[in-house]
Amino acid sequence: MHLKKLFLLLLVSLFFSCENNEIPVDTDNLLIGYWQEPVYNNDTITFKRGSSLPNEAYGVSFDQAGGFIERTSGWCGTPPLTFFNIEGVFEQDTTLINISTESYPANYAWRIITLTEQELVVKRELTAQEVEYRSLMDLFNEIQELSSSVSCSDATNWLFTAYGAKACGGSQGYIAYSSEIDTNNFLNKIEIYTEAEKTFNVKWGIISDCSIGSVPVSVECENGIPTLKY
Repeated sequence: MHLKKLFLLLLVSLFFSCENNEIPVDTDNLLIGYWQEPVYNNDTITFKRGSSLPNEAYGVSFDQAGGFIERTSGWCGTPPLTFFNIEGVFEQDTTLINISTESYPANYAWRIITLTEQELVVKRELTAQEVEYRSLMDLFNEIQELSSSVSCSDATNWLFTAYGAKACGGSQGYIAYSSEIDTNNFLNKIEIYTEAEKTFNVKWGIISDCSIGSVPVSVECENGIPTLKY
């Protein structure tokens, strides 16, 4: 009889032990909880659900109040690694997770590819700010291509102009261009780029230094490349 009671007690303790080890799942929103053991595959990250954030490994958590925590060792991958928490907030719009933290990058987004009770697969999604910045860079690349489309052999055929807009005021710098290209088209692109950067800076609250750069005095040709001289 005594052995029978001990056996029943053991079964009950095992039952509650297994029950306590179960990872809670919010069935109303499967995203809520702790996610760890990331596996990176090209541009996707696959997480496994956990019961808490790991102490010495990467993980993230989402809570019902909109709080976000990233457990990370930062950018440095040299042992010994020290892990710490980066706190922030998140908003979920169907399959898009917008994340804001006080650490770089301050704002970014993940697109949910798969979300189950045990697995979360996300893909880095470009934010609206990043999309606009890429458009700015595409326009600037066009300007640079026009500038370098003619080899510099005679400096008297070369001019320079300011381009871009610092958030604190003033231009980003100066760029050389040949009088042999379509100068009206080139200068029009410069104007469009400069106004677009001004709008971008105001819209996204960009901060810059307030230093005033030197103005070039001439353009010289060096190995076929126009060089600004100050």
